[in-house]
Amino acid sequence: MHESRYRVLFLALCLVLAGCDGSDRGEADNASPRPSGDVQEVPENASPAQNSAGQPSDEPTEPPPDVAMADPVTVSLDARLQSDRRMLVTGNTNLPDGTRLSVLVEREASGVHWQERTTVVEGRFEVGPLGPGSGLPDGGYRLRVQTEPSSVQPRSVQQRLGEKGEHLRGSLVQDSPHGLGKVINAGQRVLVGQEVRRTIDDVQVQERQ
Repeated sequence: MHESRYRVLFLALCLVLAGCDGSDRGEADNASPRPSGDVQEVPENASPAQNSAGQPSDEPTEPPPDVAMADPVTVSLDARLQSDRRMLVTGNTNLPDGTRLSVLVEREASGVHWQERTTVVEGRFEVGPLGPGSGLPDGGYRLRVQTEPSSVQPRSVQQRLGEKGEHLRGSLVQDSPHGLGKVINAGQRVLVGQEVRRTIDDVQVQERQ
């Protein structure tokens, strides 16, 4: 008798477990799928949202680049001797800030020269002192300022001058000797004695016979 009772209880327990498993599985099978149009995942690198007309929405954009130079380039030079008789060269220009320049001082009698690179800051540039440790001898000297090719200028300067200097204007514009476009080449002749004096004319010095 006890054995029959245990068998009945065992069968009843099996039926209960089978019923629970079937109901859970049925609920899972009958669950309605999530609507596909409710939520859309947008990748981080997605393009900006557009309005109903297909145009980009009013998102902040980068400011337009600086306009090209329209005025002729101007360069003025000034030179003075320091107490050690070496030369300090300063200048003013309307070239954009950041423009890279090369300034050269050459002694006419010997062709010996001293050169230094600099950058335009607030319309000004300065190099020096230039010259030998013993000081510059008296005589005539050539000062020359030349811009570096536009291809090696900062991007902000290239936007103003052009990728090959095509936006440069004025009598100081020349072709780069290396075929790298247009550059600015400005010069001044000075006389060194007790002080530096600019010559009235940009006299060309002839070779001695």
